[in-house]
Amino acid sequence: MTTAREKARDELTAEILASARRQLAEVGPAALSLRAVARDIGKVSSAVYRYVASRDDLLTALIVQCYDELGAAVEAADRAEESPRTRWRAACAAIRDWSAAHPHEYALLYGSPVPGYVAPRDTVGPATRPTAVLVRIVVADRLTRSRVAEGRRTALYEPVRAFVRDTVGDAGAAVLDDDLVERTLSAWITVFGAVSFERFGHLVGVTADTDRYLDRVVEDLADRLDLGGG
Repeated sequence: MTTAREKARDELTAEILASARRQLAEVGPAALSLRAVARDIGKVSSAVYRYVASRDDLLTALIVQCYDELGAAVEAADRAEESPRTRWRAACAAIRDWSAAHPHEYALLYGSPVPGYVAPRDTVGPATRPTAVLVRIVVADRLTRSRVAEGRRTALYEPVRAFVRDTVGDAGAAVLDDDLVERTLSAWITVFGAVSFERFGHLVGVTADTDRYLDRVVEDLADRLDLGGG
């Protein structure tokens, strides 16, 4: 059972992060200020510092929260009962939709690094949540069609296989030869690259129909991954 003290702490932490996200939109991550947060929520600075010790701690808390929100959105869009190709489209659409609904938060996660800030290991787990969904879709496709890794399996991609083992188990890692790992990594990078190009204005003047173009990118990636389903 949550105690009154814990509830009060959770509520104030939520206030702090909500205020920080408003600042994110107004001044950007590099200019985040705990003093400004304290003023915004009507608290003295010392009260806020008891919950968040520094600007870097505030950035870390924001990054973790935003990665978790994005990860939850992609997970919610994924339906295991659907075909791998349908799941792939839904997961990619969820990434794009979240970026459109939260442009400043997306920029914090995938935009320019914040000067002087180095993300700690605490951010790694949340950061892999959307990636894990895409990987699960590719692996599930291979397992459903009883595909095995017949190509080379070098130590170069053992970190990826370790991630897959942790995510979906040994059977999932067994289907990943180097070729499939490379195609999956390329697809993952392309998805976020395409979304980032749209979000940061780099597709202006490139296509008359951005929605259609990005749908074609997603479909092309599904073809390259040889995902089953219509």
